[in-house]
Amino acid sequence: MSDVQIESNDQTDDSSDPGVQGKFKPLRIWPPLLLLVGMVALWLIPRAIAEAPEVLQIIAALGPGVCGILIMLWWLLLSRATALERCVGFLGAGVAFAVTLLLIDKSMVMPGTLLLTIPMGTAAFAIGAILFSRVLSFKRTFVVVLAAVCGFGFSDLLRSEGMWSEFATLELKWRWQPSHEEQMLAQRQDRPVRQRAELSNEEADQWLTNPEWPGFRGADRTSRQHGPLISTDWSITPPEQIWKIAVGPGWSSFAVAGNLLFTQEQRGPLEVIVCYAAESGREVWTQAVETRFYESIGGPGPRATPTLANGNLFAMGANGHLMRLDPKTGDIRWQVDLQEVAKRTPPEWGFSSSPLVVDSNVIVHAGGKGDKGTLAFDVETGKLNWSAAAGDHSYSSPQLCTIADEDLVFMLTNTGLDLLNPQTGAERLAYEWQYQGYRALQPQIVDGDSILIPTGRGVGTRRLQISKLDTVLSVEELWTSRHLKPDFNDFVVYRDHGYGFDGAIFTCIDLASGKRKWKGGRYGKGQVLLLADSGLLLVASEHGDAVLLKADPSERQELAKFRVLEGKTWNHPVVVGDRLYIRNAQEAACYRLPLATDAN
Repeated sequence: MSDVQIESNDQTDDSSDPGVQGKFKPLRIWPPLLLLVGMVALWLIPRAIAEAPEVLQIIAALGPGVCGILIMLWWLLLSRATALERCVGFLGAGVAFAVTLLLIDKSMVMPGTLLLTIPMGTAAFAIGAILFSRVLSFKRTFVVVLAAVCGFGFSDLLRSEGMWSEFATLELKWRWQPSHEEQMLAQRQDRPVRQRAELSNEEADQWLTNPEWPGFRGADRTSRQHGPLISTDWSITPPEQIWKIAVGPGWSSFAVAGNLLFTQEQRGPLEVIVCYAAESGREVWTQAVETRFYESIGGPGPRATPTLANGNLFAMGANGHLMRLDPKTGDIRWQVDLQEVAKRTPPEWGFSSSPLVVDSNVIVHAGGKGDKGTLAFDVETGKLNWSAAAGDHSYSSPQLCTIADEDLVFMLTNTGLDLLNPQTGAERLAYEWQYQGYRALQPQIVDGDSILIPTGRGVGTRRLQISKLDTVLSVEELWTSRHLKPDFNDFVVYRDHGYGFDGAIFTCIDLASGKRKWKGGRYGKGQVLLLADSGLLLVASEHGDAVLLKADPSERQELAKFRVLEGKTWNHPVVVGDRLYIRNAQEAACYRLPLATDAN
């Protein structure tokens, strides 16, 4: 009887008892329980905290994967499993993970592996171990390995269409479900050929002589629109949809000339420059280059916006194809490859520089080594006219500004701000402000001689004062404010105040001091357009809403809100007259905004 009693105790005693070494024992489950709770808590952080610091967002993104790795270390070192169980369980989970990576959709490799595959597989492993912890046989090891196979293998059923702006949430679809791009291409193939919009040469010449919105963020790249007064009572007179169409992926905005809209998108293996009719959304023409850029956060497609200048259209592709086209026909006049000229591969999120045309030069950022940073090509021939050193990592676009009575090209990169002579590329001022991340924003001129430099991801915005003595430019730092930290979301300036995104929360700062006036409105990482004559801000939210705010530094006043698009929206909106043109990576639309006179 005593022998039987000893046998029973051997199954439950602590492993420190020398008499029970090598026997099956109940697993120590409190470590994986804590790690599973930690996974859930870390997943909830960016969703539960409106203003989570950047470091917390990074921890939230990486934390579940780290917890998963710790679960496997628990199994090896602290689980109380037998040596054979530990070996088989660890190797079995490792094989399941390796097979998953062999079969996984390429869109899920990174960051899907870290954000989903590792947490799901290791969490399933831990849950299996917890539930079968008191099964004192090798069966529990088969269970935990099978759970890991199911947890890791779940990722093989999914496809990622990019990430939302907090960079912790994947936009997931079932792998067999066609993407928006595939649906759009199938619709184009199946439906009868849609009649293209007719184009009158005389009308087109007139429109192209003085385009209303010639490129990225308007004529001066400040997202400032002038036009009729917009009504703020959308509950009575909401925006009227004129048309809505499916488009290919890409983060381009629109250039507008009369009844012509120009943008860029991806259509399967082709990167396409498209001219649409502004009144109907019908295609006027398309021009394609056989190339495809893809990265796992933003997805496929071009990033830059076409530029209209002097009767020409200039477009930059995400893989570095810069071209001049005839805006009436789409015929290519010349084309250069920035990868060859700058001797570099595309940056992580693609070439994003919207071309800037100044006299005979079309200027873009390439980020090559030496003096191949900022490049100027001849408008007529595409020949390289000049090149200048610049940082190698920027998603900003060159911008022509007048400061200290000089017209200069501003180029903002990871190394700081370069002020260049637009005719020769000669450096007039190089303000060094190193940044380890990326800059994807445009500088702004304030009061004629000050520059605002926006830098996101926890750094903030800086105001510089420019002085000129004889021919020498000098710079003084006035303030740096962490109250406006736009990521890839440009801000606007109105009556001595800046309005934009502090992370994913909209905010207003005083430009005299950099101090916050107010903060509120969870619009995600969208974009903002200033309706200057109306004193209004039109925010395109990340989730596809058009939000109307009063440009008032005293408080946030949300006047109206209206869903205009479905899907993630990072593209800059455009307003010409009473027409709102807006797009994202799956659809484009035109709305007629109600005018103040409509209410009378």
